[in-house]
Amino acid sequence: MLRPRPKYNKILWHFKSPCGKTYLFIKNNMKKLILLRHGESIWNKENRFTGWTDVDLSPKGLEEARNSGRLLRENGFAFDVAYTSVLKRAIRTLWIALDEMDQMWIPVNLSWRLNERHYGALQGLNKTETALKYGEEQVQIWRRSYSIRPPALEPEDDRYPGFDPRYRDLASQEIPLAECLQDTVARFLPYWNETIAPQVQSGQRVLITAHGNSLRALVKYLDNLSDQDVLELNIPTGVPLVYELDDNLKPLRNYYLGDRAQIEQAMQVVANQGKILSRS
Repeated sequence: MLRPRPKYNKILWHFKSPCGKTYLFIKNNMKKLILLRHGESIWNKENRFTGWTDVDLSPKGLEEARNSGRLLRENGFAFDVAYTSVLKRAIRTLWIALDEMDQMWIPVNLSWRLNERHYGALQGLNKTETALKYGEEQVQIWRRSYSIRPPALEPEDDRYPGFDPRYRDLASQEIPLAECLQDTVARFLPYWNETIAPQVQSGQRVLITAHGNSLRALVKYLDNLSDQDVLELNIPTGVPLVYELDDNLKPLRNYYLGDRAQIEQAMQVVANQGKILSRS
């Protein structure tokens, strides 16, 4: 959930919480973390369930990646280290953004734990056509329910990640046949706690470029969202999300970079996926 921007003075800045309490924080101790969902992919454009399928960016997604880098550069952001998934749409978004910032030299760490949620047997299917076949309510349950998985892949399915060499070092029980958001949280958080969070805690400037659901998993944890509240969270493609954190990595505020109206429109596009919209 986005938090209002606090007021600054020379030494301390003040933050008034939604419940009316006022807090004082030392500005110099504030940590910053930037989250970036990859630019629009080819299957985003085609409104398909993507999951772990390794599709590339669309032309619009390439431009979104460039624009994210420009926004970060123009707002004075620089990074010490970056993290991304092992899927090319996130990797390429990161490359392009760093290129726009002239920071392609920083260390980049790839992990399957930052992958998108695995959509099981739905991967490759058009979301609207699936809603017409199974009903919009059922598709929204598969897309948005915190703890209900979509139909699973069979292990012999060509789409099974175990056939992909990038996952050859994973134990069979780590390779999903389908995931709900709860599974994605359980997959992501060990990597956050053991690898990324210590970097942020030490003052490193960290950029995470990942996917809609893996980033929703992290936002749920950072903002302590309920299982119900996270269902309403929509993260747009290619828009940097800035988190300012205290020494315990608790959020002080967060905000998107860019035009607010355009960002809200992009969020609505995400929310409408899988819905049967009137064509009149």
